[in-house]
Amino acid sequence: MRRLRNVKIVATLGPASSDYETIRALHEAGADVFRLNMSHGSHDEISKRHEIIRKVEKDLDSTIGILADLQGPKLRVGEFANGEEELVEGAAFRLDLDETKGDINRVRLPHPEIFAALEDGAHLLVNDGKIRLKVEQCGPDFADCTVITGGTISNRKGVNVPDVELPLAALSEKDRKDLEFVCALGVDWLALSFVQRAKDVWEARELVNGRAAVLSKIEKPTAVKSFEEILEASDGIMVARGDLGVELPVQNVPPIQKRLVRRCRRAAKPVIVATQMLESMIESPMPTRAEVSDVATAIYEGADAIMLSAESAAGQYPTEAVQTMDNVAREVEADETYREVIEASRKVDRTSVSDAIVSAAREIAENVDIKAICCFTQSGTTALLTARERPRVPIIAMTSERGTARRLALSWGTNCVMTGVLERFKQAVVSAARAARAGGYASATDHIVVTAGVPFNVPGTTNILRVAPCDERLIFSTDPD
Repeated sequence: MRRLRNVKIVATLGPASSDYETIRALHEAGADVFRLNMSHGSHDEISKRHEIIRKVEKDLDSTIGILADLQGPKLRVGEFANGEEELVEGAAFRLDLDETKGDINRVRLPHPEIFAALEDGAHLLVNDGKIRLKVEQCGPDFADCTVITGGTISNRKGVNVPDVELPLAALSEKDRKDLEFVCALGVDWLALSFVQRAKDVWEARELVNGRAAVLSKIEKPTAVKSFEEILEASDGIMVARGDLGVELPVQNVPPIQKRLVRRCRRAAKPVIVATQMLESMIESPMPTRAEVSDVATAIYEGADAIMLSAESAAGQYPTEAVQTMDNVAREVEADETYREVIEASRKVDRTSVSDAIVSAAREIAENVDIKAICCFTQSGTTALLTARERPRVPIIAMTSERGTARRLALSWGTNCVMTGVLERFKQAVVSAARAARAGGYASATDHIVVTAGVPFNVPGTTNILRVAPCDERLIFSTDPD
């Protein structure tokens, strides 16, 4: 299904979007990748949604990516005897390992790892940062705090620890079970929560063992500090602005978002901008102007994908939310300022033959009347490198690997076409011409750029560029075998 935009849309499935009709409508409205949130829903529910997505894919003869998002360890306080208490600014409050129910003076924090890492002067954020505590004194089983920002604290509210790197693995026992389940199910992308360091990603990659691409969610200050190492270990990145905005001052998030998006683009790795993009559409059929501007900003920055969370999972207008994103994307990408921004931010260190080939393909397409760049790719790397260039013409990614096509559903501007296993370059050129004509990218009188690698079917061997006619008779009469 050809999109009239380059940025991709990720839609989270949930109670409001779990039946065939809704999932199909979401894809037809513009959703390229569906997110399965492992924080909500049983394995049986997740399996049914996965099955429906694959049925929609087959019925529409389309390519759909599936991203499973692991929950990660959840840090929460214990319970209160009264259910809740009101903390006032300046009051003393203790966190400890005592299993007794809490009161106005203390509550259990059943995470000894936190106490082991805390230092005097560190801050603790409770209930999405609504309550802020400063550690005055701490030990292996307690933390005596002063309430900096007061509010209502109640049973099992979440705790964030922004100032220290916690000695916690990114994968809980639940995550490990979920990881194995979704990999066996056949998801295309696996998102890791609570990533603090590259080691977290490498541990997950070992468990995944190539069955899915690994995407790291950047939602902690420690992850921002270790971003270069995390990016190197990851196949993709999600800028998870919700938790990031809790643990950092909110004014820090926009420049961090911009830096991370540009760094991912330079590395040719897909990046998703996520969280509260069209939050008001959970209950309203129309977004706010500020939300539309937020979506547009991510697109102008060159993000590969923009994501809907509760808007499509639990909102009243899931299809309308996807359609709104699609409309905003089309409008932004038609703006000449968009092209100016995208091309001004094209900073790439080209060090390989593949880098040079895709760069040349983009330059030729922009200086000659070329309708599309067709790249043959087995692992997806050539398509990702081509997408990094952000060409003005469509990218047609030709592959015989269904898994590669589905993973590329997350990558900017890629339109995937399945092809048989090819042995000769002339076959590749003919297949590319047919795909360009069939998809409406070009007519028989037009030309395309074809990139491929010889020998065929070997990842990482992109070494040929050909400007080819879309008329097959001309291909057979002019192209070498």
